[in-house]
Amino acid sequence: MDVNGRTSGIGGRRFASAGVSLAAAAMAVLLPVLRGGGSGALLLVAAAAGAAVNAAALWWAVTRRGLARAAAVLLAAATPAALIALAVAEDLLWPIALSWLLWGIAVWSGRYAVHSTGLRAAGMPEQRTDAPRRPFLVMNPRSGGGKVARFGLREKAERLGAQVVLLDPEQHQDVTALARAAVADGADLLGVAGGDGTQALVAAVAAEHDVPFLVVCAGTRNHFAMDLGLDRDDPAASLDALTDGVEVRVDLGFAGDHPFVNNASFGVYAALVRSPAYRDDKIGTVLDLLPDLLTHHRGPRLTARVGDTTLAGPQAVLVSNNPYRQDDPAGLGRRERLDSGLLGVLSVTVDNALQAAGLLGPEAEGLTVLTAHEAVIEADRTHVDVGVDGETLTMPVPLRCRIAPGALRVRVPKKRPGTRTAPRPPVRRRVNKRDAEPGNGPSGADQDTA
Repeated sequence: MDVNGRTSGIGGRRFASAGVSLAAAAMAVLLPVLRGGGSGALLLVAAAAGAAVNAAALWWAVTRRGLARAAAVLLAAATPAALIALAVAEDLLWPIALSWLLWGIAVWSGRYAVHSTGLRAAGMPEQRTDAPRRPFLVMNPRSGGGKVARFGLREKAERLGAQVVLLDPEQHQDVTALARAAVADGADLLGVAGGDGTQALVAAVAAEHDVPFLVVCAGTRNHFAMDLGLDRDDPAASLDALTDGVEVRVDLGFAGDHPFVNNASFGVYAALVRSPAYRDDKIGTVLDLLPDLLTHHRGPRLTARVGDTTLAGPQAVLVSNNPYRQDDPAGLGRRERLDSGLLGVLSVTVDNALQAAGLLGPEAEGLTVLTAHEAVIEADRTHVDVGVDGETLTMPVPLRCRIAPGALRVRVPKKRPGTRTAPRPPVRRRVNKRDAEPGNGPSGADQDTA
């Protein structure tokens, strides 16, 4: 299909999504009213107000201690219970429940209609290349609960001609040094069967020496593998790329000099994971630290400079290697492409219960989503905790996060289940007035081009 045909197809889908959004919103309002008349309308209003009260109560629950926290938890539980009781009393439980489902459909369809733009391309461009002659793989036997042994990854890789180094769980090994030594010894492909953090370190060496990189889905979550379209349920299938593969060029992110294939996080999450007590008592640590972290009584006060925009005092900042999807509930946590040449930046700033309730809205005031070629993180101290692809580090600030476009050659199997038609993301900036300092609007280079 030609460009005009593809563009028309996208326009048709956007028009259809807008129609679904309007229809769902109309039905969400009419259904309780048609069923219960004035009572249905009042209950629908009460449900909306109850959602806001519930969000505020949850905010108080995580930012207070003692009796105040207990009261907030009680309010958070009592609000939906009271609404359900009212709906049952008026014989409107199923219309109200269906109405909320329709509201969800309306919101997501509307977001798709607004955000789903740009020409669709057949995934990331692939290039046929010769199979590697001296592949070198690092495998972590502990990753993913022992996937290396469970799926026979070492044995299959060696049958296909790869040299495999199995990491010793009892001692620390420098995987960067292992990868560099392998390249010096003639390796023409570097690969990792392990978590995203290990993958990023070896990927940086592969990019530095311009040799292909192989991802084997042996970690716990395997987000990078998912966005490459690999079969996360069958890690051994990734090794087929050694003999029957193609290459794709993807971007690589850096927080300072530290590489990341997924993201670098700053603020609340990094501080929680860094706590010595977190590993043994996650829930207790979260409940103990969140009140001080969310109210800026503990931890650094961050400032994020993204292009010409300054975000002051966010509780959390996530910088990703390419933007995450926002237009499709089934695609949350996924990136359409890994070759846009842009960082995704997501910032959350919530200072009170009213703003917490506002996060439920379609244009949440405390949420800022940006794209840029670089982002600089500053703080009111010299070092901050950073979560880099699941690994927690302490790094000096100001810290420059950047993206290296097309820096990494990734070898993947020709056939992989996650390969899909994917739109190139538009360069999009959404800046909320409360988060941006005066005079720091988007530059012409980074304005929405949708």
